[in-house]
Parts: sequence; structure tokens; C-alpha cells
Amino acid sequence: MFETAELGRTLDKAHYAKRVPALRTELLELQERAREARLPIFILINGVDGAGKGETVNLLHEWMDPRYLSAYAFGAPSDEERSRPAWWRYWRALAPKGRIGVYFGNWYTEPIVGRALRRLSKDAFDAELTRIKSVERALVDDGACFVKLWFHLSKKAQRDAYHELRSSKRTRWRVTKEDLKNQRRYDRFRDVSERALRETSTGFAPWTIIEAADARYRNVAVGDTIVAAVRERLDHRPAARPSAEQRPPPTDGRTILDTVDNTQKVGDKRYQKRLEVLQGRLHTAFEELKAQRRSAIAVFEGSDAAGKGGAIRRVTAALDARDYRVIPIAAPTDEERAQHYLWRFWRHLPGAGRMSIYDRSWYGRVLVERVEGFAREEEWQRAYNEINEFEEQLVRHGTVVAKLWLHIDQAEQLKRFKEREQTSFKKFKITKEDYRNRAKAGLYVHAVHDMVERTSTDVAPWHLVAACDKRFARLDVLEHLCRRIEEAL
Repeated sequence: MFETAELGRTLDKAHYAKRVPALRTELLELQERAREARLPIFILINGVDGAGKGETVNLLHEWMDPRYLSAYAFGAPSDEERSRPAWWRYWRALAPKGRIGVYFGNWYTEPIVGRALRRLSKDAFDAELTRIKSVERALVDDGACFVKLWFHLSKKAQRDAYHELRSSKRTRWRVTKEDLKNQRRYDRFRDVSERALRETSTGFAPWTIIEAADARYRNVAVGDTIVAAVRERLDHRPAARPSAEQRPPPTDGRTILDTVDNTQKVGDKRYQKRLEVLQGRLHTAFEELKAQRRSAIAVFEGSDAAGKGGAIRRVTAALDARDYRVIPIAAPTDEERAQHYLWRFWRHLPGAGRMSIYDRSWYGRVLVERVEGFAREEEWQRAYNEINEFEEQLVRHGTVVAKLWLHIDQAEQLKRFKEREQTSFKKFKITKEDYRNRAKAGLYVHAVHDMVERTSTDVAPWHLVAACDKRFARLDVLEHLCRRIEEAL
């Protein structure tokens, strides 16, 4: 790819002075159009050290409206960032719809540097590139526009740039010992970078190589590339990508939920004795997980009135209140709607030694959003794979993921609805929405069947809980959490 870069290209002062005003006007006009169209734009700044990447980030702030542009420079991960999956810090920095994010030292930097310095194996490097393409595909499917810029310098041009910077006291600080050491590894970095660019320059998020030896030429090339990419995206919004193939319902009419035996019950005496044992076991297991500086996530989904809240309270009773957080998921806020649907879940991921308990979760995309029509079919069909990849990243990082579906039958649900209506301190739990959802029970049953079938993976399997008897359900939940953590340990 680098062979195709137009080496030695320059732009004289007169042509530069003539081109820049019109270019700045185009950028501002397109920025306004993107804001009105609620188009998120991600500009990635990567390339050879000494190629003027930092100066370009400053220039974009000067040329564009800085109120709707945010720049992020990622260095080595902090302790907080290392305690979570690698992509946590990038998801938190994603620009919302209608704004521009400029990413300097982004998700390409660590894999390229790691491979060039031989800290990352070839297989691990290739896996990371595949993961990057998958995340970028998901963001583009959600409406984002990528502008990926690679700043290129020849080995001689880089050496000359360093010499010029080091020759002045004002700029000497910008060339570190590590920069000089890496300069001697130029060929190795070049080979690794070229492979990364070839593998990740896709139709939906292509790379543009910027010949950076001449600052004026570089600046105009960057501006022209951004203008072309954003205009193309605004003028020709891509058609919805074909969704995954719809799976037909089971031929016998039975679903996965029909396998749940809701006749199981536990007497009060056995319940109290077993509850104490399981809570002690969970406490011990989680303390050992903490000692290993690992985290856990418990996902609670289920029918309305299935007892998720009661089960969660029995879990938290076994834990130190400083070690967990219960996250109740409601309809997304305006801030959350301005992002990819997984964004609000990424930012709540637990750090080392902590547990996040989700009372409803990212599975809303393939449940309520599917049934109620809040998500288009191609959106919820894509979500199965997006969710599996999300959970795989969590588990690869060392997070224990437990997913529980609490199931009750229609008769038990109606009984609990009536009980809530007649109990003063439980009335708030029952709404017209619950009855409306009940009328769509058949649609939800098929949505749950598809969800379990497509997202119960080896690394994050679903556990179906028979919840008609609350005591049995609570014990089953505790036992499953203990088992997931103990297996991970």
C-alpha cells in the first residue's frame, strides 16, 4: 500500500493560501450538515512518528467548529483501564450522533506496536485486526462515518524530521529516546503497519494514506479526504445491510421455554438452610475472584413479575456492598440514544474485583425492541452477533459472565400482577405496560427462543430458571452464580 503513496508531493505557499479558505468553508458546511443529519464521524489519526499527526489534530480544531468536535489522545492504559476489557476506553470516547471524534493513538496503535516489538504473536495480531473490523462494521451499520488517515514518511524523511525537531530547543522535547529506538526499527514497523492497513481497509471504513513530508500538502490532503468521505456518506447513505437469515419457528410449536420445569418447589425449612449455605459459598467464591483481580457480570432477564428483584437481593446479601453495583435498565435517555445501543453497557462494566448486576440488559435489543418495533428487523437481527462478540471480549479479559432467564407461566404471572395491585408497597411495580406486554406473550416467547438459541455460547451460556416457586428460583440463581465463578477460578 505504501508504494502507492505519492512520495515527495509538495504544495507551494501561493496555491496553499488559495485552497485553504475554500477548504475550510467546505469542512464547516459539511460539519453542519452532519450535525443536522445526526451523523457521527470518527476521524482516526495514525501513521509514522514525526509525520505531523499532532499538528493535524490542532489544525482540525482551527479549521472546524470546535463546539462539535472532540479529540482523544490515547497513551498507555491507566490502572483503571487495564482493569477492564481493552475496548472499554474507546467505547466511552465514541462521538455521539451529529458530532466528530478525532482519535489520536487509537485502537490500531497497541496491536501494531505490540506486533512490531514482538510482544504480540501473529495469531493474536490477526485476531485483533478481525476484532477491529467487526467493531467498525457494527458502528458503520449503526450510521457512523469513518475517516481513517495514515500519515506516511519514508525512512529518510522521518530521520530528517527528527533531526529538524532536535536541532531546536523549542521542539527537542518532542523526540524521545523511544522514538529514536523505534526509528531504527522502521522497516519492521512498516511491514506490520502495511499488513494492518491491508487487512482493515474495508469498503465501509477504508484507509487513506497521506504523504506527510510537506506540511502544506499534508494539511490540504487531510481536509480533502475528510470532505470527500463525509460528503459521500451524507449524499449516499448506504442501504441497510442484509440481516442474518430468519430462522423458522420450531415445527412442533415448542420453544426452549417449554423445557423449563415450573413444577419444582422448595419447602421453607430447606429453603432457609440452603439459602445460608449458598450465600456463604457465593461470598467465598467472589472473594477469591477479587483476589485474582477479576470481575463478574450477572445478567437478569425474564418475564414481568418473574422475581428478578427478589433474586438479586438474595445475591447482594452475600456480597460486600462496596464490591457490587446493581444497574436497572430502563428506556434509553437522549444521551444514550445518540450512541450505538451497546455504548451504555460498555461504560458500566465493572473494574477488577467488582461485580455488575444488570436488571435487564443489552438483550433488550432482541426482546422488547424487536417485539415493540423500536428496532428495525436488520438492527435486531445483527444484534445477536454483536452481542456474542461483546460478551466474548468480556470473557477473554477474564470477566465471569452469568446470564439468567427467570421464567414463569401465564397463570402465575397474572396471579402476581393481582397480588401487586392489592399490596400498597408493591403497587408501583405494576403498570399498564405490564398488561400490554402480557397481551404480546406469544411474540415474546419466540423472541426469547431465538435469543437463547443464538446467544447461548460456550463462553457465556444462558441458564433458564424455573421461577413459579420464588424460593426454588432464588436458590437456583445462587447456585448457578457460584458454579460460574468456581468454574472460572
